[in-house]
Amino acid sequence: MTDTAGAGALPAEGMPAPRVLDEIRALRAGDRPTHGGRLFAYVYDPGVAGLDELAQAAYAESAHVNGLDPTAFPSLLAMENALVAAAARLLGGGPGTDAPDVVGSVTGGGTESLLLAVKAARDARPDLAEPRIVVPASAHAAFAKAAHYLRVALDTVPVDPVTLRPAGADVAAAIRPETVLVVASAPSYAHGVVDPVAEIAAVAAEAGVRCHVDACFGGWALPWLRRLGAPVPPFDFAVPGVTSISVDLHKYAYAPKGVSVLLHRDAALRSPQYFAYADWPGYTMVNPVIASTRSGGPIAAAYATLRHLGEDGYLRLAASTRDAVAGLADAVRATDGLRLMAEPESTVVCFTAEDPTLDLFLLVDELTARGWHTQPQLRYADLPASVHLTVTAAVAPRVAEFGPALADAVAAARAAGPVALPPDLLALAGGLTPEALTPELVAGLAEGLGLGGGAGAPDRMAVVNTLLDAAPAPVRERLLAEFVGLLQRPAW
Repeated sequence: MTDTAGAGALPAEGMPAPRVLDEIRALRAGDRPTHGGRLFAYVYDPGVAGLDELAQAAYAESAHVNGLDPTAFPSLLAMENALVAAAARLLGGGPGTDAPDVVGSVTGGGTESLLLAVKAARDARPDLAEPRIVVPASAHAAFAKAAHYLRVALDTVPVDPVTLRPAGADVAAAIRPETVLVVASAPSYAHGVVDPVAEIAAVAAEAGVRCHVDACFGGWALPWLRRLGAPVPPFDFAVPGVTSISVDLHKYAYAPKGVSVLLHRDAALRSPQYFAYADWPGYTMVNPVIASTRSGGPIAAAYATLRHLGEDGYLRLAASTRDAVAGLADAVRATDGLRLMAEPESTVVCFTAEDPTLDLFLLVDELTARGWHTQPQLRYADLPASVHLTVTAAVAPRVAEFGPALADAVAAARAAGPVALPPDLLALAGGLTPEALTPELVAGLAEGLGLGGGAGAPDRMAVVNTLLDAAPAPVRERLLAEFVGLLQRPAW
């Protein structure tokens, strides 16, 4: 009897291992390239020969080790503690610093780290019936997710449309008696700029509120860039008032997914992060993170990556990344009709269009057609739509190719002209409410946009992005959830 992945993952009869692997390789053929320096989002490629093989071997060594009980598997405990110590030392903590008692936990990713930072702050104030957190508008969406999951109110502070940063005075004004946490980004994901952490931490400390620095995205790279001479502002535990920091090792530490570290200035601040439960007849549960059972594979892979690269390796990778950022930014400056959203100061190049005849969403599609995979960002408040490039060390060898490709893609996008949605559809998108989006209406929109029906996502997304850009944020959210739901259907 034959079976394929498309007909279900569980065949009536087991399949030979080589055939299973061939199926996975065939499925992977349709994915974006994770190596080669042409994908500017989602993956972090250092371009270091042999690193993948080392990480995979380390992963295999500990794949079946369970992080649920560190006393049963002391190898995993030792590796976790080593990763926490490495992150703490890099981010201004540890012996001989102003934060000698830093402790931390290894989580499954940045979103989990941020959820736990919010949980620890909330649970430290059981006296508050309606806790709140203050975040810049540019803070990662995972804070909104944490607020939603944990029933914490979210107070958003606007960012300056020129500097793309919040003002310390606006953060101070947003703090209320119910505020349990204030957030700063180092750097922000969308634009790659570092918030005024010292100002924000100071106003939080004055109010007696915790301050979390979200360094998940590029925080591992910033200290190395500083060592190379970049003017990186203070953002870590060297800043008084910073009580916790998150940093992802599966980003610029170049470990496989998913490994993040959540650090607290001391153990008392971390304590509310734990969950313990003994009121049942089974084992007493105690978890520092959200998951109970955790594979040791990602932790071992991260440990191997850090040990192999070392400080000298990360410094070299940061230098390559810095040079790639500079080259890409020069390519944007040299392209008529484009401008940088901000002068790059970390690992991001973000640009927008000054020419109304140049449709950014078409430009993204044209770049994709030429093998360059970028990330479109929709309009928000006073900020225009933009294109985000997450730059890694593997991009450096391809920089010279990007400028001509960008110019060619811009010319093609101009020739195609801006996407013109029917006026009634634009009016519908702008006037809809989430409640009005019935399944029938969403299905009709999806069919018209080439989504659903088992065909997968379309190759070109400009029309979809144009519709989403025209819709208010709550409608965007509902549409995206429904569209993704149409893609995520069982393969019967």
